[in-house]
Amino acid sequence: MGLDDKVGNAAEKAGGKAKEAAGAVTGNERLEAEGKDDQTKADLKNAGEKVKDAFKD
Repeated sequence: MGLDDKVGNAAEKAGGKAKEAAGAVTGNERLEAEGKDDQTKADLKNAGEKVKDAFKD
């Protein structure tokens, strides 16, 4: 996995956590759900990158 991918995925996950927290504090269920969705997407991207890396070796 490239460094750019790692940084991008980490940023997406952090942004998702922030959205989720903001949604929870304000009672905005939609924003909270978007945050959880962003975190899931970042996790899936990380998993995909790890699979690609496994086949490179």
